Amino acid sequence: MDKINNDRQDIIEDKSDLYIIKIGGNVIDNSENLHNFLKDFTALKGYKILVHGGGKVATQLSETLGIEAKMVDGRRITDIETLRIVTMVYGGLINKNIVAQLQQFGTNAIGLTGADGNFIRTKKRPVTTIDYGFVGDMDERSIDAANIKRLMDAGFTPAFCAITHNGEGQLLNTNADTIASALAVALSKLYNTTLIYCFEKQGVLKDINDESSLIEEIDPKRYEELKEQQIIHSGMLPKLDNAFTAIACGVKAVIIGHAEKLGHLTENKTFGTRLINNA
Repeated sequence: MDKINNDRQDIIEDKSDLYIIKIGGNVIDNSENLHNFLKDFTALKGYKILVHGGGKVATQLSETLGIEAKMVDGRRITDIETLRIVTMVYGGLINKNIVAQLQQFGTNAIGLTGADGNFIRTKKRPVTTIDYGFVGDMDERSIDAANIKRLMDAGFTPAFCAITHNGEGQLLNTNADTIASALAVALSKLYNTTLIYCFEKQGVLKDINDESSLIEEIDPKRYEELKEQQIIHSGMLPKLDNAFTAIACGVKAVIIGHAEKLGHLTENKTFGTRLINNA
């Protein structure tokens, strides 16, 4: 029995490291920020996956075409016209711009939607009090981890946009934070996975207007306290909910921090807020 347990421990320790990094509009909408981030991303050694949303470009294009962008609690209502726009912007303009720059820096990136390779399959969100339209929800079977591993083993670095599919020919707009979390959970069985959310703040702050009020570490108990005190609320809630779900399901670590500090990882320095599970 001891030999079996030791063998299992060896297997766990032999897993390679993997970074899954999600970027938002603060990086995408600023060409200099994006340029610097992608250089730091390239500098990270080993396996890595980039996940991105769409920033302001989809909203701007919608306005240009006379299509009103509808949002509820920070989430886009995706009717058929909006789906066409976000597919063009996320899967086309933004994704290929990111891939081209990564190639320039020496990362052999491949730009993907969830439909490519059947890597990410989702289900259309059911209509309840709100009809979100063509929005995809994920479950524990959404990610094809084995095929993503084959892609990385072949030397490619995946760059996923926030478009998935339902397996029946329908594309679906899907929350990029949720995609990143689901990828981290699925791939944590194959890699020592670190999930990183890069956004416009230094991390989770006690005072949203004070960058020096960084909370360096949060466990589930502390998270509940911060929610009760209304220090963490609104748009940060789904991000942290996804993060703690990922940790509970085997992800090694979750970091939430500013994109400009990503380079600290190559120097073995900490940055942002680290989420842990003390259970």
